[in-house]
Amino acid sequence: MTPDRNWSTYLLKCSDGSLYCGVTKDMENRLIKHNEGAASKYTRSRLPVKLAAVKGHLTKREAYQLEKTPADKKIATLNDWKPEN
Repeated sequence: MTPDRNWSTYLLKCSDGSLYCGVTKDMENRLIKHNEGAASKYTRSRLPVKLAAVKGHLTKREAYQLEKTPADKKIATLNDWKPEN
């Protein structure tokens, strides 16, 4: 049996400049939920949030392992990461 590779680890940039990392199977819906204030206590008070980076096509285990990785290594691993100056 092939593993389910529908998971993503994502990084959000909050309105206060902080970063939030999460895991999902539906990135588009999850971003909507974050901006509605319905996804996380952390982001609820830091709206709006923007998608800063995402790494998809992961197994559930890989996605959660990446989420728990230290920030510097996580950022280097995520696709499309473009730090703002």
